Amino acid sequence: MKSFFVTGTDTGIGKTYFTSALARLMHDSGIDVGVMKPFATGTPQKGGFKSEDVELLVRHSGVSDSESLINPCFFEVPASPYTASKKTGGKVDMDLVLSSFEKLQSCHDVMLVEGIGGILTPILRDYFVADLIRDLNLDALVVTGTRLGTINHTLLTLDACKKYGIRPAGLVINNTAKNGYNVLELEADLVSLSGIDVVCKIPPAGSIEQISQILRQNNLLDVLSRL
Repeated sequence: MKSFFVTGTDTGIGKTYFTSALARLMHDSGIDVGVMKPFATGTPQKGGFKSEDVELLVRHSGVSDSESLINPCFFEVPASPYTASKKTGGKVDMDLVLSSFEKLQSCHDVMLVEGIGGILTPILRDYFVADLIRDLNLDALVVTGTRLGTINHTLLTLDACKKYGIRPAGLVINNTAKNGYNVLELEADLVSLSGIDVVCKIPPAGSIEQISQILRQNNLLDVLSRL
């Protein structure tokens, strides 16, 4: 099975929950899966991993890799890496990020890498999440929501994929809006407009455990193995 980069149409769209649920499904299915969140920002947790997102990825994937490999860059400001590094005086070390990925990739059969924010979230002034996906040479799974504006955001994200030479392997619809699009109608429109298949749909307010079971019921591993 291929490794994937999980990106999204925006921040807070459900990338961590989806990636954690997929990692849990892979782990429970006997797949040696590694996880990575190269960049994380925000107020650090007290004890354990600095990033809650990283803690969830590690817990559900069952990996024992070090935090420094899984999350080589953390900034204590809730902003893009570019903005956070300027505010804190920290450094974005891309050589460290890429070498950390190579080490993790050599230890696992499959890698799931979760991005930060959307695909054009800036990491450096002239280097974005899209550049990172391209440099890691991974196909992208794009997580999108259901609120009004989703179609626009999704098409913009896919247009960025095309511009940067990234292959979007599939769309994941996370039902995040109570009064948003009907999921089935949204799926039909996104597929018609983009030509990219929806590989799974996630119901609202599910736990990672519940989402993992939904992914299993929808044979997502079989779907991903054919991409």
